[in-house]
Amino acid sequence: MNQEYLKKIYDYLVSSKIADKKQLDKIFEETSKKNLDIFDVLVGEKVVDAEDIVKIKANLLNIPYIDLKKVVVDSDVLRELPERAALFYKFVPFEKVGGDIKIAMVDPTNTDALDALKFISIKQNLNTKIHITSIASFNVVIKQYRKFGEELKNVLKNVDQKFVEKEESKGKGKEKRKERILEEAPVTKIVDIIISHAVEGRASDIHIEPSENDLRVRYRLDGVLHNSLVLPKMIKAAVVSRIKILANLKIDETRKPQDGRFRFNLSSSGDTEKNVDLRVSTFPTVNGEKIVMRILDTSLDIGTLESLGVRKRGIKVINENISRPYGIVLVTGPTGSGKSTTLYAMLKILNEEGVNIVTLEDPVEYFMTGINQSQIKSEIGYSFSSGLRSILRQDPDIIMVGEIRDKETAELATHAALTGHLVLSTLHTNNAVGVIPRLIDMGIEPFLVSSALNVAIGQRLVKKICEHCKEEIEPSISVKEIIKKELDKIPDSQKEGLNLEDGIKLFHGKGCSECKKSGNSGRIGLYEILSMTSEIENKMSSKITESDIAKEAKKQGMTTIKQDGIMKALLGLTTIEEVLRVTED
Repeated sequence: MNQEYLKKIYDYLVSSKIADKKQLDKIFEETSKKNLDIFDVLVGEKVVDAEDIVKIKANLLNIPYIDLKKVVVDSDVLRELPERAALFYKFVPFEKVGGDIKIAMVDPTNTDALDALKFISIKQNLNTKIHITSIASFNVVIKQYRKFGEELKNVLKNVDQKFVEKEESKGKGKEKRKERILEEAPVTKIVDIIISHAVEGRASDIHIEPSENDLRVRYRLDGVLHNSLVLPKMIKAAVVSRIKILANLKIDETRKPQDGRFRFNLSSSGDTEKNVDLRVSTFPTVNGEKIVMRILDTSLDIGTLESLGVRKRGIKVINENISRPYGIVLVTGPTGSGKSTTLYAMLKILNEEGVNIVTLEDPVEYFMTGINQSQIKSEIGYSFSSGLRSILRQDPDIIMVGEIRDKETAELATHAALTGHLVLSTLHTNNAVGVIPRLIDMGIEPFLVSSALNVAIGQRLVKKICEHCKEEIEPSISVKEIIKKELDKIPDSQKEGLNLEDGIKLFHGKGCSECKKSGNSGRIGLYEILSMTSEIENKMSSKITESDIAKEAKKQGMTTIKQDGIMKALLGLTTIEEVLRVTED
């Protein structure tokens, strides 16, 4: 150890008053003469302990020190780095905020460990921030790794490999196999653990993906997929079969996609229990069947339009249009933007004793008392169009059609709206002003569109900032310019709640235990709402463009999805990065 390095250690110990200067002088003189390791001598003489040594190294290397002995690391964070790599290279993740992940290393000078960490971080698109920690802290976190997988490992020990890998014949063998899978406790337990972890972690979807060597489980949380579990190859067929049996699907059909659903009973703390519905979709891949389960928590309240993120003007416009006895209300946006939830919030308002509400869905996502809900089954010819014909013979007042996908369904919905029914549905367009051209492109005459359409609602979903760790941040000059440009286009009447006297203020979540260090908690909608007015009707023709409609929408005082998002960012509900992400042209 060179003299310069020894001097740095000495200066640090003196300045931090960890040890007496006279004692240090004697120790350092003796160490230098005998060429001993200064750290061994300091610990041996009980001048410092193991944690102090790590603090000294942190100071010398200019790397932050972290003590993890009393820290419980979130399981989602642990999943970011494989346990095998953590054990071998002695590094562990302990905190994640956005795309930044903090890594505690026992030896930050280990070039092999740094190379391995660099490889993993590039592969998983992570920005790593290195900290130094003691071996004691490292061992505490490693135990947490083991605790996370312990329940599954105990179950996997009991799996009968011969049962899993054995191919049984068709006919009687198929029924026998079905009974054996149902009775096989380990496989049942594995599936229960997968679903329970997802529900408890507030995931919206479970992805079970086969690969050549294993079975990967991922959860979607706030719109983003997170790695959760990796299961051994030998139980792949049994897990898939167990889920297919629960969803009442054909376990011997592996070549074609199938859809089903089942209800799962989740026992929570105390004596309370709750049920969740799972919508199951299977899909054949080269490595076997992939399964995606959408979690529909029946214990959750659908919420109101206001809680979903619709602002005052929007609520007024929607209430006026759904109060009309006939016409079409269309919600538009990409897949996963919350269109169905918005429709259910409207049905919640309309669900009164004196009306007959009938829905046609694919699938039924929420069960609502007092509403007649029907699920289409394309395999038997029960489609949106055929179902809509039948609904019209059921004396409905209000009809909800899950999606208008083709010309026939669009024509039937328009006919229903023009014959005295209120029709609620969804359509795939980028925004509200694109609804009218889309219906015309589908073959609906412009004069029928103007007569039938009440209101078009465009929406997106963004992550909400966690209220427990929200803090104000200073926006960049370029971001300020974007915000000012959009604010100038927004009518003053639509800027309720905004306080711009002290300039533009934005917020983000710094990460805390409540939001699992993500800075986000839940999602909120961004909306734009366009009413059919006489001005738009007068311009209706087969050649009408989105720009023509947008001009009229501006006269209505309609705020765009981007403008609504910017106002929500200024109110501290979401981040400007989220708004720009979902509204990029």
